[in-house]
Amino acid sequence: MSDFALSPEEIQFRDSVRAFVAKEITPNATRWDMEERYPREMFAKAAELGWLGIGFPEDIGGSGGGTVLAAILNAELTQGSAAISLGLYVHSMLAGAAILHLGNKAQQARFLPDALAGRKIGCWGYAEAGAGADITCVKTRARRDGDDYLLNGAKLYITNSPFADFMVIVAVTDPDRGLKGMSLFLVERGMAGVSVSAPFRKLGMGASEMAEITFADVRVPAANLLGPEHLGFVAALKVLSLGRIASAATAVGLGRAAMAEAIRYSRQRVQNDRPITQHQFVRFTIADMATRLEAAWQMTLNAARLVEAGKDFDCAAAMAKLFATESCTHICERTLHLCGAEGYMRESAAQRFYRDCKVLEIGEGTSEIQRETIFRHVG
Repeated sequence: MSDFALSPEEIQFRDSVRAFVAKEITPNATRWDMEERYPREMFAKAAELGWLGIGFPEDIGGSGGGTVLAAILNAELTQGSAAISLGLYVHSMLAGAAILHLGNKAQQARFLPDALAGRKIGCWGYAEAGAGADITCVKTRARRDGDDYLLNGAKLYITNSPFADFMVIVAVTDPDRGLKGMSLFLVERGMAGVSVSAPFRKLGMGASEMAEITFADVRVPAANLLGPEHLGFVAALKVLSLGRIASAATAVGLGRAAMAEAIRYSRQRVQNDRPITQHQFVRFTIADMATRLEAAWQMTLNAARLVEAGKDFDCAAAMAKLFATESCTHICERTLHLCGAEGYMRESAAQRFYRDCKVLEIGEGTSEIQRETIFRHVG
């Protein structure tokens, strides 16, 4: 892929991540997927390399940098394992970023040093059984009771929750105010009344761990209210919209890995005494993959640059997310098709890519939501 738009420092960073992935992640990705367990040591290793701190100020243990470096990191990690990339992203770019942008000094000092060092792991808790795209359907409630809030409800499909030490939880604090009546809370695993289910079994992203969290009269200190009361979720929306860029970068990385597998197999698969790359259909299929990935990556970088320039990025992020994730699904399906029976085997990378890709069109806002966002800007 063309990286002419990257600075020398960004290229150096990309190459360092790529070398780590080739040594530490790619050789283990299929095994981790089949074991359905996240390798916890990845958090410490990523922290040691400064990756958990990208986008965080150095005075609180961060590494500096911005959205472009985060996109490069997501894309490169995903070429080794989309599930590994997902776990690190949820920890630092959702849970950690919410504390950075919405937390007060005391909250930042209490949670971020351990989070950025990989000593304590976070998760982001919004989704519920009836609340996905429709934010107003959140049923988890938090009621003020003296110096605490009483938290009751449940969160579903929460990545990292089986081992998370702290959780950023969305709860309704004023049911009459709709979206402007929803607050964020920092909930710690050891609080009485917090329980986490066994990890769910999923179609894809096998190495990532996901579960349900329930809250039964959990006393959350008022000091753990993250952002303004009633308006915490509204305040977090800009932070969350950055997730579209991360999702686009993840899709590019997964698409690149799939295309590389398609090329590898097509070069060594012989039919009628010649590699199947000598068939025009195969060559054109791979050419189309490369074209989609190039466009998706440039769209992703454009959205990331807009963030760093302080310009509105909502439409660009939605376009990047939409195009990259749908292109990734297409590429992973075509890779599985080209790899034939070998690709269909449980040990193959091709089938893992195929199982992993679809969730990228669902998380961080479905393709339909991205289209609505785009239309609001252009229509």
